[in-house]
Amino acid sequence: MAQNINAVAASLRKVSMDNRLMELFPANKQSVEHFTKYFTEAGLKELSEYKELQEQMSCGDPFKDIILYVKEEMKKNNIPETVVIGIVWSSVMSTVEWNKKEELVAEQAIKHLKQYSPLLAAFTTQGQSELTLLLKIQENCYDNIHFMKAFQKIVMLFYKAEVLSEEPILKWYKDAHVAKGKSVFLEQMKKFVEWLKNAEEESESEAEEGD
Repeated sequence: MAQNINAVAASLRKVSMDNRLMELFPANKQSVEHFTKYFTEAGLKELSEYKELQEQMSCGDPFKDIILYVKEEMKKNNIPETVVIGIVWSSVMSTVEWNKKEELVAEQAIKHLKQYSPLLAAFTTQGQSELTLLLKIQENCYDNIHFMKAFQKIVMLFYKAEVLSEEPILKWYKDAHVAKGKSVFLEQMKKFVEWLKNAEEESESEAEEGD
């Protein structure tokens, strides 16, 4: 999604339309309200949010300030958390220049994402948002071959950091994953998922004994 957003912005700049988008609408619909509504529905509201987040992160703004800004934007523009987590993920991944060596990328990714876990956790308060993040991670690891072996490590990191929880991970594994590299990623996740299932069964049996 980040690449798509940047491509749109670059294309608009080439034809000097980045500041004249309003002119694309009929005269009776050249209002900020209609403009915002149209591009929110088209998924391009992400463009401005993504650029702003990138700037805040590159300036080293505190996470609490970034979270406050994003939550205000969510409320003001009625943007669902499932959309926001995608913007935050893309922004986090774009703030670093990734190593070209596969054996070093996983280590770099874990160190980078561990640092940003509190920011991501602020926007995975719903199961569907967690699932959206999982799919973003899957797509990211598939699109960049150097990340293929890092998928399970990233998911485990986010589980430990309480960015992701058990239920969405199990749902992703069972039937919510996408086709991109699924055989590789499902195999990577097999042992971790088995551990989660066993932990869940033990938890349920303890609860029954408590009753």
